Amino acid sequence: QVQFVESGGGLVQPGGSLRLSCVTSGFTFSNYAMTWYRQAPGKEREIVATMSRTGGNGNVVYRESVKGRFIMSRDDAKNTVYLQMNALKPEDTTVYYCKGVFPQHDRRGHVWGKGTQVTVSP
Repeated sequence: QVQFVESGGGLVQPGGSLRLSCVTSGFTFSNYAMTWYRQAPGKEREIVATMSRTGGNGNVVYRESVKGRFIMSRDDAKNTVYLQMNALKPEDTTVYYCKGVFPQHDRRGHVWGKGTQVTVSP
């Protein structure tokens, strides 16, 4: 059974940093690209960053608004993906989720974790 367990969120002042973690299980982690998403209440879910599988090109693609501030990484030995968030802004406030990049129509693509809340406020 595929699972994603996000953690590391919290309350931080603007300009501060947080490191999110996502522990996965139920699939061969090293074979799949991973994505961090975020979704604020009443807004559409948006992709924050996507990282290829380790055997791929190793590239990470970031959304424009987080480039230069966020760093995504993975540890295949721990089946875990991370999101280091620096220079946080109030507009980064929302719930963050991680997810595997599965083939279209793959049922595992419908599984979401509970997310972790990030709040950036003075």
